[in-house]
Amino acid sequence: MSFSALPKIGMGTFRLKGNDARDAVKSALSLGYRHIDTAQMYGNEAEVGDGITSSGIPRREIFLTTKIWHDQLHASDLINSLHDSLARLKTDHVDLALIHWPSPGDEVPMKEYLGALRDAQREGLAEHIGISNFTCAQMDEAKAILGDTPIFTNQVEVHPFLANRKVVEHAQKLGITVTGYMPLAVGKVMENETLQRIAAERNLTPAQVAIAWVASRGVVPIPSSTRPGHQKANLEALEVELSEEEIRAIDELDRNELCAVLGLSQNPAPTSKSVATGVTSNHQV
Repeated sequence: MSFSALPKIGMGTFRLKGNDARDAVKSALSLGYRHIDTAQMYGNEAEVGDGITSSGIPRREIFLTTKIWHDQLHASDLINSLHDSLARLKTDHVDLALIHWPSPGDEVPMKEYLGALRDAQREGLAEHIGISNFTCAQMDEAKAILGDTPIFTNQVEVHPFLANRKVVEHAQKLGITVTGYMPLAVGKVMENETLQRIAAERNLTPAQVAIAWVASRGVVPIPSSTRPGHQKANLEALEVELSEEEIRAIDELDRNELCAVLGLSQNPAPTSKSVATGVTSNHQV
C-alpha cells in the first residue's frame, strides 16, 4: 500500500523504551492504529520494529515515520544513518523520513541536508520526506530548496496550551500537513478545568477533548501511551466533533507554553532558541 496522505492519527513513541515501546506499538496496532512515529534520538527504533513485526499486521498497511537527528545532517552521514535506522526498524524503507530539527546555528546548510534527504527518497529509503520543528521562514526556505518535491509534513508541538497558530497556518497555506506532537501537553490537559468541564458534559476524557481539538484544526495528532485503554480512547477521539463554542473555549487556553523543553530535558534540543520561538513541539503525552 502506498499512502498518499498521513493517517489522521498516529501513535507517538517519544520516551518509550525497551519492552514498553515494543508492547505499546503492538497494542496500538491491534487497536487499529496504522501510523507509528519514532526517531533516531528516541533510542527505540529496534523496539518499534519488534512491535511492528510481532503485531501480525502487514508492513505495507503501516505508515512508519522516523526522524534524522541533528548530528547526522551532513550528506554522507544522513544517508548512512537512515540505512542504520532501517536495519533497527527491520524494514527496507520508511513511509516518511523527517529532519528532526534544523541544523543548530545553520552549521550544515539546509540545501545540503534536504538535498541528501531527497536523494534518500529517490533511492527508495523513504516513500515521503518532511521536516520537524521548522519555523515559518525555514519552511519557506525548505520549499524553495525542494521545489517540486513535496514536503509531506512539518511536525511541531501542538496542544491547547500551545496552539502554534502562525506555524500551523503558514504550513497549511504552503500545502504542508502539520503533525502535532505532545497533543496532551505531557498530561497537563488532564488537570485543566475547561477541558475537564467539556469532557464531563460530553462523557469524554480531557485527553479525548484535547485530541479532538487538535484534529479539528486539520492537524494530525500523535499522542503516546503505554496503556491499551488510553490508546483506545485516544483513537476514538477522532470521532468527536466539538461545537464552535467548545472550540472557542479551548482556543482561549493558548498561553504559548512549550512542553518540548520539559520532554527533551534528557535529550536536549539542538538550541534553546529553536524551542523558545515556538516552532515545535506523551505514557500519556
